[in-house]
Amino acid sequence: MTVMRSLKPTGLAALAAGALLALAACSPAEPGVTSSSPVTSSPASDGASITASASPTASPGTSATVGTIVAGFPEALLPLMPGATVISSSFDKTSTPATAALVASINAPTAAVVDFYTKHLEAQGFKAVPGDAVGAVASKDFVRNDSETVNIAAVEAAGVSTFTIGANVAAESAK
Repeated sequence: MTVMRSLKPTGLAALAAGALLALAACSPAEPGVTSSSPVTSSPASDGASITASASPTASPGTSATVGTIVAGFPEALLPLMPGATVISSSFDKTSTPATAALVASINAPTAAVVDFYTKHLEAQGFKAVPGDAVGAVASKDFVRNDSETVNIAAVEAAGVSTFTIGANVAAESAK
């Protein structure tokens, strides 16, 4: 794919982050379900703030936010790496399996990010799947009980690693 080859690592990370948030925050429309609560974030680095209205097709148990950990996010399962800054997060506790996504950045090499989450997930009973990259992107998959999965993907530019964590886990694991 020509477009993917021409993107710089930070562009690829931003693309992946946007795709994850879009997927995590959307679900098939349910008749009669609407939402009018706004989703806001802290000011962006350029001084602008980002405000979005909740989608009328979003599942009632789905939440997403920019710049912070969303309420109810399973932080025991997927903690924010010490020193990292949240870019976005989302959580859907009503889906089966429950889904959680976190996008963050840190002044550390990608290997340190993957190592931190590998140790944390293995301590919780996840097993690493063979493979450490997809193309030039560090990427590691984990599985537990043949039904729960977590993926860590990270790219580094100018000493800053931007990483995405996506998890599909049993509802009791997402507490």
